[in-house]
Amino acid sequence: MPTLTTAARNAACDAIVDLVDVGVGSNGTLEVGTTGFASTLVTFNLAATAFGAAASGTATAASLPITATASASGTAAEYRVRNADGTAVWSGNSVGTSGTELVLSSLSITNNQSIDLTSFSITVPS
Repeated sequence: MPTLTTAARNAACDAIVDLVDVGVGSNGTLEVGTTGFASTLVTFNLAATAFGAAASGTATAASLPITATASASGTAAEYRVRNADGTAVWSGNSVGTSGTELVLSSLSITNNQSIDLTSFSITVPS
């Protein structure tokens, strides 16, 4: 398995997050769902430039915190990032209230509840 330099990790990470800003629709989105995406619980509209430049292989979402209203009830377990056209860019299951890629104000979500996205990042490993 190759080992990437920091410059290569940053370039790869920047290329991935730049895909979120592509498209003719509005901004990219972040969908949070239950295990296996049996249900989408809440969708966040990301900033027009969704992520800042990568450092040490990690890019962090811009303009946080973001608040959105839940559209269903359940336990947050997975996420999916889509570009402005609605095309999936990446997904993951590191969701929590601290210390995870995606940090929410609560994992136990109720329909019509306000949910805060407090932190979100993606890391390209070395």
